Amino acid sequence: MTVFGDMWRYLTDASNWSGSDGIAALLGQQLLLTVTALVMAMAVGLPVALWLGHLGRGGFLAINISNVGRAIPTFALLALLVVAPWPGTGELGPYGRAGLATLIALTLFALPPIITNSYVAMREVPAEVREAARGMGMTGVQRFWRVELPLGLPLVVSGLRLALVQVWATATIAALVAGPGLGQIITDGFFRSNYGKGIAGALVVAAVALVLELLAAMAQRAVDTTRRGTPAGGHTDALSVTGATVEPPAESVG
Repeated sequence: MTVFGDMWRYLTDASNWSGSDGIAALLGQQLLLTVTALVMAMAVGLPVALWLGHLGRGGFLAINISNVGRAIPTFALLALLVVAPWPGTGELGPYGRAGLATLIALTLFALPPIITNSYVAMREVPAEVREAARGMGMTGVQRFWRVELPLGLPLVVSGLRLALVQVWATATIAALVAGPGLGQIITDGFFRSNYGKGIAGALVVAAVALVLELLAAMAQRAVDTTRRGTPAGGHTDALSVTGATVEPPAESVG
């Protein structure tokens, strides 16, 4: 029980939360790492996966290439990037030492769930819905933006949700290359045999992960148009839910 007592004392000591190396500052650094890596992964993975899903081809290759990242431990990848001539261990503004290497490793780690879920989201749009949209005279781009994406968005957000929580928890590895984040508390605590401090850092990481999971789940529920559009009887028209029947495309009018 001594370890947990030390953990509680560390967390309830206000001095441990303030300053440039306090819990609050390190938490902010890790959030910055997490959000930046997630945005980078979205910028790379979403356009490719969504477009391939819309076209209905090339997805198998894209998913399997992205899934290679699952087989490579993120720390091993970070170690390779750090010892390589580029990106190495150079400072990168608020991302600290080996900042670029850390961001690249975390971005690659976030890609598989984003690419897989986004591609599957497009392919799971019912064929009859696609045909109905085509019958209304919609172009391919219109079908994508007004039918396929709204229906597939909950699954897309589910991939982002998974990537967010995974990247947040994994961002602690930045401390292993003297980078920023809550990993500093964990590594320093265990290195100095101050196990209460190390466990305190791990507890903060776990608590924030739960908060991020809850917020992401709320966002996923908010974008589920089929849930919002389902009447009391439990039946709905997929095209009417997306709003496709409200405003027909200009070329079909007249």
